[in-house]
Amino acid sequence: LIGRLMFKLPEEMGLIAIAVRQTQGKGRGGNVWLSPVGCALSTLHITIPLHSNLGQRISFIQHLVSLAVVESVRSIPGYEDIDLRVKWPNDIYYSDLMKLGGVLVNSTLIETTFHILIGLGFNVNNSNPTICINDLITKFNKEEGTKLKALTADCLIARTVTVLERLIDIFQEKGPNGVLPHYYKYWVHSGKQVRLHNEEGPMAWIVGIDDYGFLQVHEEGKGVESVHPDGNSFDMLRNLIVPK
Repeated sequence: LIGRLMFKLPEEMGLIAIAVRQTQGKGRGGNVWLSPVGCALSTLHITIPLHSNLGQRISFIQHLVSLAVVESVRSIPGYEDIDLRVKWPNDIYYSDLMKLGGVLVNSTLIETTFHILIGLGFNVNNSNPTICINDLITKFNKEEGTKLKALTADCLIARTVTVLERLIDIFQEKGPNGVLPHYYKYWVHSGKQVRLHNEEGPMAWIVGIDDYGFLQVHEEGKGVESVHPDGNSFDMLRNLIVPK
């Protein structure tokens, strides 16, 4: 639906489709995305000028969206310590333990404008197939003696879009450095190790992401290098390769 509408609207006009249930959800690499009732499910259309900070680093959009989901919860007074985090490049996690959401971005360049379709799904009120945000709130209330209320999918979609708009504005004004400190505050990878090339490859430490959104790793004796996934669709961080 949005694919048909998006080129017919004025550029300054946003468009979002929201589903209560999804029967043919897709994840990265053609994976099936399970979407029971209780998920926040949406596709958002935005436009980004090619000749802008974000237009020159368009792959960064998935990081901004993942951060916006986490922020949509953790920026609510009282909910700051709910352990919701971002996992590079496009997942939302409970701590570093369980996935509860994901982002899929498709972009089309028409003349000097990127038309971006952002597919977004995250578990708000469904404990299966993994865990959901309201499970984390219940757990937090039990451990901390608080009485935080459960959240709704429509509230969190609205908050996510609002936060994303602010993050895009900051990125357009200041570039990656405007948002990366905030991104690192919530990401799961600080000090973690990965293997390069294959499962017996050299160990490297994750240090951050570069100006174009690729992961940066430090291999002993070789300094910091940018890497990208080897195509493994099960775990993006299982093996990483250094571009030639």
